[in-house]
Amino acid sequence: MSAFISAHAGHADWAIAFASCREQVVRQLQQGQNPNLGWCYLSDYYAEAAASILAALRDAMPGLHWVGAVGVGVGAGAVEYFDEPAMALMLAELPPESFKVFSSLETVEAGSGFEPFAALVHAIGVADAAAQLKALSERMASGYLFGGLSSSRSQALCLADDVQAEGLSGVAFNSDVTIVSRVTQGCLPIGPQRVITRAEGNLLVTLDGARAMDCVLEDLGLDSDLSDQELNSALAATLAGLVATSEDASAKPGQFGANTEVRHIVGVGRKSGVLAIAETLENGMRLAFCQRNAVAAQQDLLRIVGEVRAQAEAAGGMRGALYISCSGRGGPHFGARHAEFKMVREALGDIPLIGFFAGGEIARHHLYGYTGVLTVFAGPA
Repeated sequence: MSAFISAHAGHADWAIAFASCREQVVRQLQQGQNPNLGWCYLSDYYAEAAASILAALRDAMPGLHWVGAVGVGVGAGAVEYFDEPAMALMLAELPPESFKVFSSLETVEAGSGFEPFAALVHAIGVADAAAQLKALSERMASGYLFGGLSSSRSQALCLADDVQAEGLSGVAFNSDVTIVSRVTQGCLPIGPQRVITRAEGNLLVTLDGARAMDCVLEDLGLDSDLSDQELNSALAATLAGLVATSEDASAKPGQFGANTEVRHIVGVGRKSGVLAIAETLENGMRLAFCQRNAVAAQQDLLRIVGEVRAQAEAAGGMRGALYISCSGRGGPHFGARHAEFKMVREALGDIPLIGFFAGGEIARHHLYGYTGVLTVFAGPA
């Protein structure tokens, strides 16, 4: 696997940012190196120019397949561009038969000598995203997906050799491409893991046989006679960590495992004791109420970066990395501008690293929130 190349720049005029990125790429290109796969992440300031940017990429760097997405922020190296116009690029030369760009679920299939092993997925948020991710996962030999949902204050878009305005897209890899990936959680449970004993759609009726609202009040240490304003304020800062009935619920005490999906509490029926959760629920699922915790998120992030680095180095070395984080994380959540990408860069080392801030993060067949997904491409040079 050849060396990866990355570039990034910010400017009100996308053409100026693009020219800077192109210059950075030219400086890094080695003699005989011919990249054939490129990643392009754009902040949402550039959403309207996505087609023009893709055309400029093709003209300046012919022969590459391009994938990417629009986000409310992008990152590269130790820099985060939040709420400002910017782009981040990464290029690699992979065996031509080792990857396949796709623009829909239907175009991902084995055949013609290509056996999909894992896939980078970018997506536009849709009602059946969970079902589509599961279907796509089942087409991978490893079952593993990684990626995120485009996030934008204007128009959510993805790139897959063209501009995509809906559905799933990305690039599938066969087993010749060594990928090491982990998801890092950003929330801590504030109470025990409970079993959903009655649910109707997204309505959580009972946990362990007790009213859902009584359970959340108990876990929060609140009295049942608090005012509506106090109740709404407490629930606004509380989330639900869910584990599906088919998933292993094991995790260290006081932590979430990688299979926990965090969802918002979007309503409460005070008289009925019912909670509305931003997810379709099933009886038998496990649930623990939780809250965001920056200290725990930092510790978990450093843990998974260490694990990924050790595994990638054992596989021959790190070549390039993608880090896709929640739009609710980033430097501001960790206490300083650029803090999240800076932590990843310092712990991972000096390799090409880019990513974006997503409206939902993808790992395996799960759609997460408030997490980060780090993926390193590994192998001998």
